[in-house]
Amino acid sequence: MPSTDRDVAAIDATNLRKTYGSEVALDDMSLSISTGTVYGFLGPNGAGKTTTMRLLTGLTQPTAGTARVCGTPVDDRRAIASHVGYLPETPPLYEEFSAREHLDYVADLREIPTETATERIDEYLERLDLADDADKRISTYSKGMQQKAAFIQSVLHDPDVLFLDEPTSGLDPRAARRIREAITDFAESGMTVFLSTHILPVVEAVADELGVLFDGKLVTEGTPAGVTSRVETGESDSLEDAFLALTSESEIAAAAETE
Repeated sequence: MPSTDRDVAAIDATNLRKTYGSEVALDDMSLSISTGTVYGFLGPNGAGKTTTMRLLTGLTQPTAGTARVCGTPVDDRRAIASHVGYLPETPPLYEEFSAREHLDYVADLREIPTETATERIDEYLERLDLADDADKRISTYSKGMQQKAAFIQSVLHDPDVLFLDEPTSGLDPRAARRIREAITDFAESGMTVFLSTHILPVVEAVADELGVLFDGKLVTEGTPAGVTSRVETGESDSLEDAFLALTSESEIAAAAETE
C-alpha cells in the first residue's frame, strides 16, 4: 500500500518550464495534487502532456522551475524511482519474454520480495484476463494484451504516484473497465493517479480533479463538473464541449497575443 504522507502534496510543481531550443514545450506550469487524488490531464496532441509526465517522473529535466513528487525533488531520479510508476503511451516491453517472465524480471529489478511479487503478478494477470496467456511470448500478443502487461509492470511495485498515458489504448470495453476500476481502487488505497487520456468518459468516470493543457500552458483546473459548469458552450453541458471550448478559446487568445 502506498506510504505517502497525506500532509505532503503528492505532486507539487512551481513555474515548471521546458524548452527545446526555441520551442517551448511547457510554459510556467504550477500545480499541486493531493495524495489519493485521481487527476485527469487533458489537452490536444502537442499540448505538452507527455513532456509534463516525463518531467514529473524525472526522465527529463526542466529548463526552469521546480517539482517534487512525495516531497522529493524530481531531479533526484534515484530517490523518486520507488515513489512513481509510469505507463508511457508506447510502453517498453521485452517481447522475447513471456508476460510472466517479463514481470518477474521487473520485480527483480525493483527488488520486490519473490513471494510478494508472485502474489501481485498472479492477482493482476487474473484481474486483467491475461492469466491464460501469461506464458506466451509478448511478441505474439495483440496491442491490447501488451497494454495489459505494461499496465501491470507500472503498478507492480505499488507506487505512491502512478502516471498513466492513455492506459486504455487498444483495450476492449471489458479490459478498459477493469483498468478504470483498478484506478479507483488505487486512489481509495491512498495512491495518487495522474491520468492523461483523450477518452473523456474515462476522465468523467474516475477523476476527482482535472487540468486542461493547451500550447504548453495550464488553462484551467477543477473538478470535471466544475470545469464543465464554468464554460459557456451554448450547446450542452458535457465535458467534451467544455474541453473543445477551452482549447478553442485558448487558441484564439494565443493568436491575438501574436498580432
